[in-house]
Amino acid sequence: MTQFTKLLLAGLVTGLAMTAAVGTAAAAGPESQITILYDAFGKDGAMQKDWGFSALVEVAGKRILFDTGDNRDIFAANVKAKNIDLTKLDFVVLSHRHSDHMAGLAHVLSVNPKVKIYAPKEGFGIYGSSLPSTFYRKAEALPPDMRYFDGKPPAVMTFGSAWQDANFELIDKTTEIAPGITLIALVSDAPGTRELKELSLAINTPEGVVLVVGCSHPGIDKIVEAAATINPKIHLIAGGFHLVAASDDAISKIVATLKDTFQVENIAPGHCTGEPTFAALKQAFGDHYIYAGVGTSLATGSAVGAGQRRGEAPALDADDLVSYRRLAAREDPFGLAAWRRKLANTEVGATRR
Repeated sequence: MTQFTKLLLAGLVTGLAMTAAVGTAAAAGPESQITILYDAFGKDGAMQKDWGFSALVEVAGKRILFDTGDNRDIFAANVKAKNIDLTKLDFVVLSHRHSDHMAGLAHVLSVNPKVKIYAPKEGFGIYGSSLPSTFYRKAEALPPDMRYFDGKPPAVMTFGSAWQDANFELIDKTTEIAPGITLIALVSDAPGTRELKELSLAINTPEGVVLVVGCSHPGIDKIVEAAATINPKIHLIAGGFHLVAASDDAISKIVATLKDTFQVENIAPGHCTGEPTFAALKQAFGDHYIYAGVGTSLATGSAVGAGQRRGEAPALDADDLVSYRRLAAREDPFGLAAWRRKLANTEVGATRR
């Protein structure tokens, strides 16, 4: 055997070994999962319950913090309980400007001040914003000392955020921020949240889209419709569907849309989805309904639901219901008190008739 042949064979053996090593590393790559860090129900005794939402999304080799809950200290305690290192995030997504989704950001920034944060772009928004100075009317006849910027405003006026020096990137339209990772940007037209901008996270995986939603103010059906343009196969939806005060008819329509129209494969609802909607989704999706209380880790790949509470388990049990209802009514964020009074008056009227 010549020296050249020996070198060639050695090279082939080394190459095969490296290929095998790479294949093994790929097979044993980062676990794809969503860990619920903040919600008002759950079974993990180490986690504190509170109204709000946060999840650590580990998919496609990325570690993404989606929303940060309603209370900095509770969020910090829950992060510690799950041994999560916030210094090793790829980025943060804040779905919308409501406090129950962003109050924990103060803790994130205390340990990772330069982390990139994606948030909705809004005029005069809490995350910072900018507007052309043409937005206000001018009065040329006024003396300079009575005019904004002495009558010579900058072409674009930049406004600060509530978190000075934070590394925000504001999203105004649906944008792919990394290969296969898209932020869906929609606007609510519902009474009470009209013009509210909200971001949802859509990750295109080999199994289909993994969709993480905060509160779904623009409508969970509209968010899923937008996600289906990325990939019509919706593998998993996790998060809040904002049906906490919805009527049975409205819930039925949404459940049918998700299951029959979009043929969503797996569903892991939480936060503001609402107790009646939990029950309706569990009934409709059966074994493809995944319990997603605080502290739960949800597999997102082909093993989704393996070893997790599936459709055979209650959507919420007695303990869950007590804490969920108490926290949901704490500040009556959805006008539930008025809704319940109206319902009670309707029932009384029906009884009298």
